[in-house]
Amino acid sequence: MPVEMQHRKERDQSIAGRFEIMRRVPGAELAGVVTDICGYRETAPGHFRNVEYASLTVPLVISFAEPFAIGLGRAPDDNDRFASFAAGLFAGPVMIESFGGACCVQVNFTPLGARRFFRLPMSELTDSMVVLDDLLGAEGAALRERLGNAPDWTARFDIAEAFVAARLESTTETPLEIAWAYDRIIASGGRTRIASLAERLGWSRKHLADKFFDATGVGPKTLSRIVRFNRALRLSKQPTADWADVAADCGYADQAHLVREFRVLAGETPTALSAR
Repeated sequence: MPVEMQHRKERDQSIAGRFEIMRRVPGAELAGVVTDICGYRETAPGHFRNVEYASLTVPLVISFAEPFAIGLGRAPDDNDRFASFAAGLFAGPVMIESFGGACCVQVNFTPLGARRFFRLPMSELTDSMVVLDDLLGAEGAALRERLGNAPDWTARFDIAEAFVAARLESTTETPLEIAWAYDRIIASGGRTRIASLAERLGWSRKHLADKFFDATGVGPKTLSRIVRFNRALRLSKQPTADWADVAADCGYADQAHLVREFRVLAGETPTALSAR
């Protein structure tokens, strides 16, 4: 089984010395379904804040310690505590806080992989967190107990990977039309025209949007916006990056259009984001 596991550099830095992160790239049988499996443990008291920008990841978090505080597009409050849960796609920033006692395994699914694993329309998870027991019932509770009792991260990752693989054995594959349209949007960096995809499939735009919403939790246009934003963010990290060039390369109407999209999907201006 091909395995990649590493301590992240943050562990050796002063602020990140208060937590550890371990990560595994799963075996080939989960390719296209799971991007990676992460283990996270806080090792000292503290108040940690993190912002995740709009992404194409559907995380399943299985916690065996303190819950996180999570707000979609806003700072979380006392009513926003989540321990074990899955989160659907959200076209905006997600604000996460923890308080020094969190410990969990996080399985990061692709949208189409999550559709197969959870066996329900991803539209039921859109813009929300759904607790593990509501999604997987007794099966989820048993998984949480096994992970909590495992002796180390290697054992936990083995359990999580085997659990996902076992559930996939009795699920149906993604419809070829949806998989094809999804891949086209990813490959084009979010620039392909939705109307042309529908035309190639012989579907109406509404039919394509409905099928996409079921499979990913968002319509093809929103998915394209998220893909384009993440590509622009990557390009902006290049030493010689120029925002006007990035906007043109990624298909934004102009730089002002790019700035508006960054405010919506990341909650910040491009300049503030690139300064981090």
